[in-house]
Amino acid sequence: MEIQKTYRMWTESPYFDEETRQELALLAEDEDEIADRFYRNLEFGTGGLRGVIGAGTNRMNIYTVRKATQGLANYINRAGILNKSVAIAYDSRHKSSQFAEEAALCLAANGIRAFIFPGLRPTPVLSFALRRLGCTAGIAVTASHNPARYNGYKVYWEDGGQITPPRDREIIEEVNAVTDFGQVRTMPREAAKEAGLYVQISSEVDDAYIEALKQIPLCPQMLKEEAGRLKIVYSPLHGTGNLPVRRILKEFGFTQVYVVTEQELPDGDFPTVSSPNPEDGEAFLLALKLARQVDADLVFATDPDADRLGVYAKDRADGTYRSFTGNMTGMLILEYILSRKKESGTLPDNGAVVTTIVSGKMAKPITEEYGVKRIETLTGFKYIGEQIRLFERDHSYEFLFGYEESYGCLVGTQTRDKDAVAAVLALCEVAAWCRRRGMTLCDQMNRLFQKYGFYRETLHTVTWKGQDGANKIAAVMEEIRNSVPERIGTEDVLWFADYKKGVRTDLVSGKKEPTGLLQSNVLYFGLKEDGFCCIRPSGTEPKIKFYIGVKAEHEEAAECRLQELQDALLALAKGE
Repeated sequence: MEIQKTYRMWTESPYFDEETRQELALLAEDEDEIADRFYRNLEFGTGGLRGVIGAGTNRMNIYTVRKATQGLANYINRAGILNKSVAIAYDSRHKSSQFAEEAALCLAANGIRAFIFPGLRPTPVLSFALRRLGCTAGIAVTASHNPARYNGYKVYWEDGGQITPPRDREIIEEVNAVTDFGQVRTMPREAAKEAGLYVQISSEVDDAYIEALKQIPLCPQMLKEEAGRLKIVYSPLHGTGNLPVRRILKEFGFTQVYVVTEQELPDGDFPTVSSPNPEDGEAFLLALKLARQVDADLVFATDPDADRLGVYAKDRADGTYRSFTGNMTGMLILEYILSRKKESGTLPDNGAVVTTIVSGKMAKPITEEYGVKRIETLTGFKYIGEQIRLFERDHSYEFLFGYEESYGCLVGTQTRDKDAVAAVLALCEVAAWCRRRGMTLCDQMNRLFQKYGFYRETLHTVTWKGQDGANKIAAVMEEIRNSVPERIGTEDVLWFADYKKGVRTDLVSGKKEPTGLLQSNVLYFGLKEDGFCCIRPSGTEPKIKFYIGVKAEHEEAAECRLQELQDALLALAKGE
């Protein structure tokens, strides 16, 4: 059996270190675990690698990282790029620094200069750094908000954004072409340094990043005047955000910043949470406890690589702390940017806001209100970052703001990926503006709901592990694709888009037209009043995701409609 053959090779070959062979030897009687570790090679997807840390072909380890890096190096070398270099950053996860080091030494062995940070850094700083240093590409070693047993590896290109088609697939082909670990090159660190192929990134890049963030505020004087009056509780959730978030807040005069002590220092075990995910209310338990003690106005948490931001704000009407979804945070910042620019006469005629097809739809009436273009991309912030590059190339639009439902947004163009450090600063400016007018973020959010409608969204995720799980996910997608429902629960489906086929069908008229986006395994149902349902498998994890968004005239109606749609969509996926 091929699985057992590969397993024995990993346990016996001297190519693999003693720690790896011993770890696998302990699994000799566990056939299920062996099968899970070796039934496939850890897939290098359109964004890179992500998986459970451990020994085996279907795990994150130094060997799978080297293999991926060799494929990337082959792609760069075959492209004939001059002055080839790659910037590398890593977060606080287990083995992140080791994986970053292995990637750097593999690149060096292939004649590509590796610029590596001397310590952990947020992913957005990596995006900034590779552009600052003029690098060909970038690597961020992180598994974002996933549980402690995961790690990952994301690839960026010279524009500072994650790789997108067709380059992502071309790199994937090169990675898949590395079928033998004997094809993988590496070299000692000292030899790489002597050859000028291993370079430590200086603090100048960190300073330049902070200076770039200082350009974000639209009313910097107002912000500085109000900053000292706002009380902020912040948790980096044991990750990389602690230093840059506190630094940028200090630069603008926020003197009442309270950091959650138990979650301040980097720790790959993430001991205070089950998952370091700012989308999860459980991650805020300690921060909210501290917020109540100090009577904080704002409560922030960033994930381990500091690209996602979770937010709570105190509602002075009843003294409770109210959570904000990624969509809500995005709308607060978006409406502030557009209104302030319009007020100052700096709102460009060709301004554009970029979001994804699964993100909240309140941006639709807001952009219409201010005469701004709204562009929807496929799911994934890399497609938002890609739009900035396209705008700069053809001067078609001026990028104003980008956001996605999964707690990520981008203010400014200093990076080309979601940036929680920048988002903290932007939201603090919104809060300062509200405070000057006797309001809170909760008050402002209520104003937006009253003006534009009560929009609500949710995401339900189902995990099916292993080969059986992968087959089940594929079967669900094909079943629905081949039998498109005319109704989901009590809601009529007005139009349906199959992004894998690239076709959008109006179910009322029967008219078919191209989606206008790249092919992707996504099924999308358009409903009345900006409502939608969407189904897509995760590209990096054994999960299938169900997105639902609704609008109603009042909050209770929106919540009711959202729950009914979620129940109906899950029943549809189960074949009920």
